[in-house]
Amino acid sequence: MNNMEMLHIVIKNFSKELDLIFVIFLTSLCILFVLIPPLDETPVRIILGLPLVLFLPGYSLIAVLFPRKGDLDAIERIALSFGLSIALVPLLGLALNYTPFGIRLTPILIVLSVFTVSLALGAYVRRNTIHEENRFAVDLGIFFKSMKKSFKATDTKIDRVLTVVLIISIVLAISMTAYVIITPKEGEKFTEFYILGPNGTASDYPTELKVGEEGEVIIGVVNHEYANVSYRLEVKLNGEVIGEKSIELKDNETWERPFTFRAKKEGEHQKLEFLLYKNHFEKSVYGKEYKEEAYRSLHLWVDVKE
Repeated sequence: MNNMEMLHIVIKNFSKELDLIFVIFLTSLCILFVLIPPLDETPVRIILGLPLVLFLPGYSLIAVLFPRKGDLDAIERIALSFGLSIALVPLLGLALNYTPFGIRLTPILIVLSVFTVSLALGAYVRRNTIHEENRFAVDLGIFFKSMKKSFKATDTKIDRVLTVVLIISIVLAISMTAYVIITPKEGEKFTEFYILGPNGTASDYPTELKVGEEGEVIIGVVNHEYANVSYRLEVKLNGEVIGEKSIELKDNETWERPFTFRAKKEGEHQKLEFLLYKNHFEKSVYGKEYKEEAYRSLHLWVDVKE
């Protein structure tokens, strides 16, 4: 036997296992696009990730359990592949939760990939123990004929309708999952605005001071507006501006700084105001100066004694 004949035999054998080769290829490609930058920032990551979660693990398991041609028809293989994948992935995630790795992207990807590839290799071994005529192999022509035959083989119209509904449900479930992942819904838009005591807790505020004594608080702003926002912070004591600050924050960015003020005159219940403006602006309306209202406001009552 010469090299060309050996190569022909190898290609022929591999052509019969195209489905398993495709499973391993897609899984390997998904690992590359999830873990390697800048590939992990492309939409291909999602396109490859969906089959790995929703189809490939179940297909590999079905391939191991049913290696013979007549074990299942085409529709049953597809439906069971989706169903088993949807059942297996949460179980693998639950098992990971009880390990030191936890439910994180990289451990889940590795476990899913090892699980899928191992079953695909196991399916290859099992198929090769079966005579070639009885061995399952993917042939698109035969595949579609098998699907057509499975529809004709149903005993009643109700069976046909249920089969169609099952296929449509699977397609809709995949489409909705892809839509949710690709276009995640935004939550409520808001800005956190808070003041803390000098020790960084919501206590020990400087509410009792002597004339000339300094008080300190910590002011915090957190942007949850799903966009970059320009803020302006204004601090007033008894209506007099004692501090101003412009703040530029990206989405989910936090700004936290200490602020020191001095009590200048004696008096009880002096109002220390913290006013936060979002995209602050001033403009003239009919010759009068107009100023927007504060987006968020906080205050402390301060007693100042001699």
